[in-house]
Amino acid sequence: MTPERVLAYPTLPDSWDDLVLLVDKEEGMTSFDIIRRLRRISPVRKIGHAGTLDPMATGLVICLSGRATKRMTTFMDMEKVYTGTIRLGETTASFDRETPVEVVRPPGDLSRGRLEETARLFVGDITQTTPVYSAVKVGGERLYRKARRGERVTLPTRDVHISEFTLGEPDGADLPFRVICSKGTYVRSLASEFGEALGCGGHLIALRRQQIGHYRVCDAWPVSQLLDAMS
Repeated sequence: MTPERVLAYPTLPDSWDDLVLLVDKEEGMTSFDIIRRLRRISPVRKIGHAGTLDPMATGLVICLSGRATKRMTTFMDMEKVYTGTIRLGETTASFDRETPVEVVRPPGDLSRGRLEETARLFVGDITQTTPVYSAVKVGGERLYRKARRGERVTLPTRDVHISEFTLGEPDGADLPFRVICSKGTYVRSLASEFGEALGCGGHLIALRRQQIGHYRVCDAWPVSQLLDAMS
């Protein structure tokens, strides 16, 4: 991969073949929404992305066009950096604010020492529970479809690696954080399990992907600006 084929803001592509495009996803859209929009302006139909972001999340999505799609696994295997906010004392079925609050438990002691001691439990190799509202298949069907029907299932687990999990200063029950993690990590599972370890539960209310490998969101094209520039 040559540097000139990595398209960062504000450069426009002279060719869509073998292109690595850095995109800053907006809240509310899916990762495939980005691909669908890019296909409208690209002469190359073979376009994919190297790692999904939930609709609620914003931040870096690496899109690959033409021959670059052959290197998708390379990008997906890279470490990810996220920032976000956990709301402690409230739990939801989806582990984030996309579904209603189900249980409210007062957070209690949120001293710096207790927060940091609990955060250290999640650094290193850990086993996560897959959110029920996810695209993972169980019995040949996406979990989120089973969840929408109210069907109870045994949720699968996965082993991931957390290189860093640091906390900011709480604003009431809202706790900012930064995490560096391996591929396959569900940050909303981390939010939920961190809250459970504190004894009060929690869910994710904000998430932004800042970096994939050495690629940074500050170098990425905002989706709407790219579409306007290419129209």
